[in-house]
Amino acid sequence: MSYKNLTKSVTPSIAILVCILLFSCREKPSSEKGGNDSTEKAAEVLDGISEKKPMPKKTFKSLEGLADSTFVRLADFSDGFAYDMRYATDNNFLKSQVYDCAECYTRVKTVRALLAANKEFEKSGVKIKFYDCYRPNSVQYKMWKIVPNPQYVANPVKGSIHNKGGAVDITLVTLEGEELDMGTDFDFFGKRAYHDNFDLPQEILDNRKLLKETMEKHSFWSTRTEWWHYNLQGAHKDPIANFKWDCD
Repeated sequence: MSYKNLTKSVTPSIAILVCILLFSCREKPSSEKGGNDSTEKAAEVLDGISEKKPMPKKTFKSLEGLADSTFVRLADFSDGFAYDMRYATDNNFLKSQVYDCAECYTRVKTVRALLAANKEFEKSGVKIKFYDCYRPNSVQYKMWKIVPNPQYVANPVKGSIHNKGGAVDITLVTLEGEELDMGTDFDFFGKRAYHDNFDLPQEILDNRKLLKETMEKHSFWSTRTEWWHYNLQGAHKDPIANFKWDCD
C-alpha cells in the first residue's frame, strides 16, 4: 500500500500519527548528519596531534676548550651509552652501596677516548655499558673498610686508576640494550674472568675479543684478571682525586 492510499483509509488523527512515524523513520541517523560529540572531539584531537611539531633533538655539551684533566659527566656529551652503576646499589661484591647516586664522571681525555671507541662499537651493532667510572678517593676508603684486601680492592693510600679518572669497568650491549655474554658477571673474582682463559665457549671468546681489541685500539689497556676493567694509557701518572658530584 502506498503512502497516499494509506492516508485515505484511516481517520485523520491516525493519518497524522502515521505521517509522524514515517518521517521520523526517514530521518538520517546522527552518524550521517555529522557524527556525535565524541566522534567530533576525537577528530579534533587527531587534527591537533598531526599539527604538533616534532620534539626538538637533545643537544649535548662540547668538549672543545676543556682541559684534559677536567672532570665531566659523560651523559652530558652523548646518549649513546648504557649504564648499570653497581656501586650506587648493593648489587656488587661489597654487598653495600658506596656511592650516594649513580653517575658516570671521568676526565675529559678519558671521555674523548670513550666516545671514539663507542663510535666504532656501534658499527658492529653494540655499545658500551658502564659498571663504574671515576671513583672519588673517599669512596675507595669506604670500599677498603668493607674489604681490606688488595687482591680485590686497591689500597686507598696508593689509590686506584679509578681514583685518577682514567679507568672504567664496562661491558657491551646491543643497541637495544641486551648484554653480550662475557662468561661471568661484573666483579667475578676467579679464573673464568681472566683474559687468558680460553677454555670458554667461542661466543664468549669472540665477545671479549671485540671488547678488548677495540678498547686497545683507542688507547685503553686491559687487566689480565678482569675482562671488564680498562685503563686509559698514561692515566697512572695523574694525581689521585676526590672530586665529588652533586646528587639531585
